[in-house]
Parts: sequence; C-alpha cells; structure tokens
Amino acid sequence: MSDTMNGNDRLVFKDTPAAPPQEREKWKLLIVDDEEDVHKVTKLVLSGFSFSGKKLQMLSAYSRAEAEKLLAEHEDIAIILLDVVMEEDDAGLRLVRHIREELGNKWVRIILRTGQPGQAPEARVVIQYDINDYKSKTELTSEKLATTIISSLRAYRDIMTINRSRKGLEKIIDASATIFEMQS
Repeated sequence: MSDTMNGNDRLVFKDTPAAPPQEREKWKLLIVDDEEDVHKVTKLVLSGFSFSGKKLQMLSAYSRAEAEKLLAEHEDIAIILLDVVMEEDDAGLRLVRHIREELGNKWVRIILRTGQPGQAPEARVVIQYDINDYKSKTELTSEKLATTIISSLRAYRDIMTINRSRKGLEKIIDASATIFEMQS
C-alpha cells in the first residue's frame, strides 16, 4: 500500500505490526557447552528472568565453531556462559582468545563455567585470560546463577553506556574541530 505525504511516496506495511518493546529489547545470553542438559537446565532456571525491564534471549552453541558463528551473527551478546572442555580440552579458552583478540570484543561478559576445574585452574585462567567470572558447575545453584547474571548484566549495561557516551563525545570533538577549521 502506498501513502502520499508532502508529495513524497512511501510504502506503509499495515499488516506488519511493530514488535512490542519487550520483544525488541532483550539481553542476549550465549550458552556454550557440549552437554544438552546444561542448556536445558540453564534455560529452565532463567526462563522467567528479567533485569532492568528486559528479558533474556538465550542462544545455544554446542562447540567453539558454533559459538564463533553466533558471535559473528550477534554482535550484541551481553553474556557468555562458557564451558572450558568441549570438543577439545581447551576449546573454551581458545574461544575466549578469539573473542577478545580476533574479534576485539572487550564488552561481552564471559563467565567460565566448568565441570572439570583441574583442566583450567581458576587462578591461572583468571590471570591469563580476559574472563569476568569463573564458576564450577557444581557450585552454580539457581540462586547463584541468577546473581551472577544480574551482576554481569549490570557491568555490561554500564560499559555500553560509557562506550555510547565516549562515541558521542568523539562526534562532538570532531564537529568542533571541523567548525574551528572552517573558521580559521
């Protein structure tokens, strides 16, 4: 259907309602684990979760390669719950390096969640890799998982706010420099 407004033609799709705000704005959480049950339990525990008026959109990857593909498709993932040992003993740690070094993504909050802490000792991993939290699967109760997600979302939200402010200030500085150059 066509609409005319001030002599300009524009298409208006009346049969396509806009998604409600709660559907458009969700926190993206990526679960990376090779165990199907971990995905099911995590989704069950966090099914009704919301923070700051936004619900979670949970994405699943069962390998490092699947996670890399989802990260390429979704640049706005807020949190990654990441297993260390999957198709390789260090698949999770290699994914962290890919995220931080190759993708240059410093914003996403990475929570290492392992069932085999001996494979990736906490102190060494926290020092050598840019992860934001380290949890053993056995210690991560429903309540602790929710608390971890809340604190990670707060950090992500604040980092993104600071980043948007920085970009806004850069635009102001660039515009001011252009104006100054034009006046000179």
